[in-house]
Amino acid sequence: MPDAVDQITAAWRQQRPDVDSSPMEIFGRISRLAHIIERELTDFFRAQGLEFWEFDVLATLRRSGSESGLTAGALNKAAMRTSGAITNRIDRLVAKDLVERVPDPADRRAIRVRLTDTGRTLVDNVLPLHMENEQRLLADLTPGDREALIPLLRKFSESLGDLSLD
Repeated sequence: MPDAVDQITAAWRQQRPDVDSSPMEIFGRISRLAHIIERELTDFFRAQGLEFWEFDVLATLRRSGSESGLTAGALNKAAMRTSGAITNRIDRLVAKDLVERVPDPADRRAIRVRLTDTGRTLVDNVLPLHMENEQRLLADLTPGDREALIPLLRKFSESLGDLSLD
């Protein structure tokens, strides 16, 4: 069954048959999927009383495994999404008692950000629900589809330079 991208590329083939519009088959779908996924995840986190970025920061701190937390710079680098304006975001999470700033034990001039008990409980409670929601979003893909998609997405990411969290 044709999707929106098929309709767009068919129109381009009709209007400009001299231009190879096949890259739109990939980029159009990635772009449209990114928008849909962003909306779905934003709605999910809002239902949990969180903003998407708040969960991202809390999850980054939780998966770091460090009881002493992370510096703001390390937190920004380790986030799955770009966490621009990190100081402002940390301030907002401190105000909600989800994170706290503490002196760095190795460098008293530096400050680290760590989860409060409330923040740890929240991220631990929301994570399984988040994974269930992502399973829901993937429900129409067979296990084989998923297994085929993972290395293709990894290869594409790597080809564009997305090699590490740094």
